[in-house]
Amino acid sequence: MTRPTATAALSRRAVVALPVAAMGGAHAASAAASPADRREGTVAYVGSRTTAAREGKGKGIEVHDVSADGTTWRLLQTVKLDNPTFLAVDHTRRYLYAVHGDFTYVSAYRIAPGTGLLTALGRQETGGRNPAHLAVDPSNRFLIVANHSSGTVASLPLLDDGSLGPVVDLLPLPGDPGPHRTEQTGSKPHHVPFSPDGRHVVVPDKGVDRVFTLTLDADSGKLSLGPRPWVATREMTGPRHIAFHPHLPFAYTVDELRSTVTTYAWDAGRGALEPLQILPSTSPATTGDSRGGEVAVSPDGRFVYVSNRSGAGDSTPGGPEPDTIGVFEVSGRDGTLKPVGWTSTEGIRPRFFCLSPDGRRLYAANERSHSIVVFDVDRVNGRLRPTGTVVRTGSPVCVLLLRPTGGFIG
Repeated sequence: MTRPTATAALSRRAVVALPVAAMGGAHAASAAASPADRREGTVAYVGSRTTAAREGKGKGIEVHDVSADGTTWRLLQTVKLDNPTFLAVDHTRRYLYAVHGDFTYVSAYRIAPGTGLLTALGRQETGGRNPAHLAVDPSNRFLIVANHSSGTVASLPLLDDGSLGPVVDLLPLPGDPGPHRTEQTGSKPHHVPFSPDGRHVVVPDKGVDRVFTLTLDADSGKLSLGPRPWVATREMTGPRHIAFHPHLPFAYTVDELRSTVTTYAWDAGRGALEPLQILPSTSPATTGDSRGGEVAVSPDGRFVYVSNRSGAGDSTPGGPEPDTIGVFEVSGRDGTLKPVGWTSTEGIRPRFFCLSPDGRRLYAANERSHSIVVFDVDRVNGRLRPTGTVVRTGSPVCVLLLRPTGGFIG
């Protein structure tokens, strides 16, 4: 395969300004539907853990037809893969990519217009172990991947047919390991989203207690530490994921090891984060071990949501009580948070959750109890209420909703 030039990459795909991937959904218990029967509408892609080492019960990536009200899911296709633990699409919405947790590669797929069915385009090595997250850069030229167990961030070119070229750059992340004896043995990046203006890759690193700010050369794919390369956290914080406010200069991390949520001021010009506040992500009544999971900001910017996973890490069963999502109100003045309350996810280990693009629903993926639970979001106070829709699936860890003919919902 030949690597495209930047000019070729731009000519092959019109780069458009689209919202961040709308994630949410569930797995149908029904038999596979015929693609010919499928209405043109919403497709849900569900990634899962599959391997015995992770006690995975999933099958790979499953493609589902979703009804307009979100309550009916029909299985269209199963792509059998090992641990497709996070999914992303390019900006034309024609290609889907998956990292494979505990392995060393990322895979690529063509999305069929109308049906949303996937056709494999091959895979590429990521230059490291246990790729945990991925993101397509704003120019639609490169895929950025976090190699969680190797402490590196990789960039791979997107080729003309949507497949991936070999790694063009691999950036090790510096820093001394934190004090946790088993979880902080070295750098462990877990998230590589772009900042709202697309100028920086922001990387929470659980292993060295830093949040890094990187830059990407959109011509060469070279990654570099930014002018303000990192902000340090408290020791043994373990920052995991970050979410930016939709219109104010603030960002929020969920911190895995301490189960906290940290508020940062974001200086887009310098690519700099400054900590403002740290709060527990768990309820004051939580006395057992817990690990932070996911974080999201409501589309209107009024609330922040974080998930809490019971137990001391993936090797523990979690529970027995259901885990929670914490709701926090955002101060429009200084971006700081005030707790609103905690809601049971009605399951165990919500490694992933997301809000619908309109902010009216939240989808909690309970990895250990093999369910995705759908909640209504109160637009006034941000609180969550179960809709009664509980969809069963094996070890769900990422869900992506897409309109194959019209982009993401919202």
